[in-house]
Amino acid sequence: MLYIGVDLGTTSVKLLLMDENGDIKSIVTREYPIFYPQTGWSEQNPEDWYSALMDGIKELTKDCDKSTVDGISFSGQMHGMVILDEKDKVIRPAILWNDGRTQAECDYLNNEIGVEKISAYTGNMALTGFTAPKLLWVKKHEPDNFARIKKVMLPKDYAAYRLSGVHCTDVSDASGMLLLDVKHKCWSKEMLEIIGLKEEQLAQIFESYQVVGTMKKEVAEELGLPETVKVIAGGGDQAVAAVGTGTVGHGMCNVSLGTSGVVFIASKEYADVEKNALHVFAHADGKYHFMGVMLSAAASNKWWMDDIIATKEYGKEQADIKKLGENNVYFLPYLMGERTPHNNPNARGTFIGMTMDTSRADMTQAVLEGVAFALRDSFEITKKLGVSIERIRINGGGAKSPLWCKIIANVLDVKVDKINSEEGPAFGAAILAAVGCGKYATVEEAAGKLIKVIETTEQDKEVVKLYNKKYDVFKELYPTLKDMFDKIAE
Repeated sequence: MLYIGVDLGTTSVKLLLMDENGDIKSIVTREYPIFYPQTGWSEQNPEDWYSALMDGIKELTKDCDKSTVDGISFSGQMHGMVILDEKDKVIRPAILWNDGRTQAECDYLNNEIGVEKISAYTGNMALTGFTAPKLLWVKKHEPDNFARIKKVMLPKDYAAYRLSGVHCTDVSDASGMLLLDVKHKCWSKEMLEIIGLKEEQLAQIFESYQVVGTMKKEVAEELGLPETVKVIAGGGDQAVAAVGTGTVGHGMCNVSLGTSGVVFIASKEYADVEKNALHVFAHADGKYHFMGVMLSAAASNKWWMDDIIATKEYGKEQADIKKLGENNVYFLPYLMGERTPHNNPNARGTFIGMTMDTSRADMTQAVLEGVAFALRDSFEITKKLGVSIERIRINGGGAKSPLWCKIIANVLDVKVDKINSEEGPAFGAAILAAVGCGKYATVEEAAGKLIKVIETTEQDKEVVKLYNKKYDVFKELYPTLKDMFDKIAE
């Protein structure tokens, strides 16, 4: 049988066709536009998602036996607000995760309602990207539109609805709405009251691997697929990407070393995190996960290489770096502010510790180490929750550097594994489809059989000791400089 994985991203939809053995048969990508009505605003037309999805499925399945397509599932950009009227028509363009118009609404939720209450209701604090502040913004600035809301949906859930006719969501994606009681995996009555919504205005909640329905007759006919094709709920992009890397089950961890850096830790249990230093979301495997996000990971190295020392020869610049743990130059990688653990948009990138004998290689090494130390900040929080991590899986553009993988292994004191797939969210969605269709009993079973480690970088205990001392210095730099960052921002 064949399974379709859909990754509904911010700039494009990526579709993947996988057989029951995990072999990828075809990959198709279709782009769609983003609209910026005002500075800091970001919107899309949900109809563009659906058109790209349908066109992509047709291309994806054109050369296969369509009768063998058994299921389809989704990964989706999180937090986006899609609102439908009583006829299930889109009321206004979707407001996306990277839209920054809701600062006043977040201040109201965190400061006037109180971050302690919001966290007690949802497990998280209000951030501008989340869905609930967007709804408050519409309520204040577009009251006529707010009054017309019959259903609130997330981007990938709108796509699933168009295919199945079912208003559905899943626990992992819903965790990022600030409307879900994450611990109990149900809608928060307190948050609905604060926003001014009724529970029937939200979608039915599923686990990510559960079947929500089958393909509508008219949709199946247009695609040339059987009406029996199952539509599986899917999940938020980070959770489904984690499935695609096999980061499921207690204590499994994935580090994504892309433009931003994401530390994703799977956990069998829910836990409250002090000061909301990590996101606490439901996971696509049926359990929970913690997530730390740093805003400038590989982006820091790209900035240093491309813009400052003006070279594209990344490997050549790293070739002279031999002595790990002995560099006295430090770099704070806060070029775009920082999320975890500081949640401070005023934080700034900083070099400190240079002397007259500091070399270009020392500076390059400091950038790589600074990102690794910032990732460790998330690990330190996780340790306090009692989750022990002995090895991680790593992906993203930065993971192509053997040196950076070695630095991370020693800074975090873990084994660093690379796996046999780089398709992430789309592959994870296809795995969820296979589980939903009954090919595998659980997400953990499917990941264990389909995803294999192909390379491991191990830590050196002596270098670990050196980096522990350096991290003790690094973690003191931000609190020491915080007031200066605020003054600079003024």
